[in-house]
Amino acid sequence: MRHFAKLVWLTGAVTCLLQMAWAQDLAPRAYVITPIHTNAITVASSFLSGEILFDGSTPITDAKAKAGVPYLNLYHSFNFFGRSANVLVVPAYGVMNFRGTVADVERNARRSGLLDTKFRFSVNLRGGPAMDLRDYVKWRQKLLVGASIRIVAPTGQYDPAKLVNIGANRWAFKPEIGLSRRWGHWLLDTYAGGWFYTTNHNFYTGTNVQKENPIFAFEGHWSYDVKPRLWASIDGNFWTGGTTTLNGVENPGTLQRNSRIGATVSVPVSKHQSLKFSYNYGAYIKYGGNFHNVSAAWQYSWLGRPN
Repeated sequence: MRHFAKLVWLTGAVTCLLQMAWAQDLAPRAYVITPIHTNAITVASSFLSGEILFDGSTPITDAKAKAGVPYLNLYHSFNFFGRSANVLVVPAYGVMNFRGTVADVERNARRSGLLDTKFRFSVNLRGGPAMDLRDYVKWRQKLLVGASIRIVAPTGQYDPAKLVNIGANRWAFKPEIGLSRRWGHWLLDTYAGGWFYTTNHNFYTGTNVQKENPIFAFEGHWSYDVKPRLWASIDGNFWTGGTTTLNGVENPGTLQRNSRIGATVSVPVSKHQSLKFSYNYGAYIKYGGNFHNVSAAWQYSWLGRPN
């Protein structure tokens, strides 16, 4: 029983951190379009710190985690059958620390290495035709409707001999639809989608099979443009699902029904550079990481075809 509790705790800790850092991130203006052949490189870092809540599913007390996640965003927009579209690639590195008391014994774990890589393809379905810069400066946004597919590839560090890993050793897919509506300086963004996971057939010693049910997520952002490229937003999301199964035995205590709220500010520095700062925390956490998440990013963007 003690070994099983430790297994559940450590597995849950890693799952929570990965989902909070990569799956349930808050991304304002994700469906706002740019001129075709826009490129951007973003260097960013997130810091997460807080409790891990288990809703009474395990005899764990004082479970806490911290993680530092530096990452890159590589962005490019293009013409996709007459519609505005873009691709995003996000490689990342993580340093994570976990601590908790299991059956009156304190447990600690530290891991560092490459995280699973994110890929995203997004295309506008309504309101955002593919435009060059000359047409874009004359265009005024009203209602945008877009769709995207996000893929998380199992490129992260993973060792089946260890209970704690920062790579998930599985693929994840998130189809999503998003709406963006502008009224003058105000902008409302709403998204709805679902995460679907493949099976980890090599979980802990390589003799266990771990599955996770789909997670359905909803997200909203209300932002205001102070002037071009200087804006601030209030952010929030809600997601439910994600019950895990180990060797065919489902653990209903791992059902997630969580919500986060926060804020984001984007500040232009020069014609090509900008800074972005964000903060969010758990508004309601049933099972998972009740983290404070602070991030800062520097972005360099330019227009033109890649050389």
